[in-house]
Amino acid sequence: MQDHHHSATSNRPKPDVRIVHLTGPAFDSLARGDLTGANATSPVRLTAYLAGPDRRRLWERRSRQVAADPGSAAWVTGIIWDQQQLLAVGTAGYHGPPDTSGMVEIGYAVDPAHRRRGYARAALELLLTRAAREPQVHTIRVTISPDNTASYRLASQYGFIKVDEQWDDEDGLGIIYQIPAAQL
Repeated sequence: MQDHHHSATSNRPKPDVRIVHLTGPAFDSLARGDLTGANATSPVRLTAYLAGPDRRRLWERRSRQVAADPGSAAWVTGIIWDQQQLLAVGTAGYHGPPDTSGMVEIGYAVDPAHRRRGYARAALELLLTRAAREPQVHTIRVTISPDNTASYRLASQYGFIKVDEQWDDEDGLGIIYQIPAAQL
């Protein structure tokens, strides 16, 4: 059944998305779960999913990060924005600017109400394209939980290969996949 569903999805036109970056005040509001406050400072209309409990830790992390390094706002998690439907459908970005070895780590999540429509793929392609254009980026990484087969299948289609695994107290086991930027 999944293969049939996948083939039906691939016939759909690719969604027209962009990644909209947020600022410190929007991160701060989202970290508090304050959707009204976040919408007052966001360039696009945010949704209850984005301000919900599942995303809270992410926004707390980004709020602290941007407070410490305002320049990182242009790199870290933004909003996956469907430009046709004028709708925020998820989050995508890097964990931060390139580190000293030129590595960036990608993260993305699509609102469960909007999954299986090509949004993760479209966001991943935007992130890979940007990383390939940035001269200081040499390696792109993504860490995927072993039970997230959809994310693994997506990443593997772009040449990501397993390099390691890590344990995170919040997220559990993560398999680390990388691709050289020069390969893009």
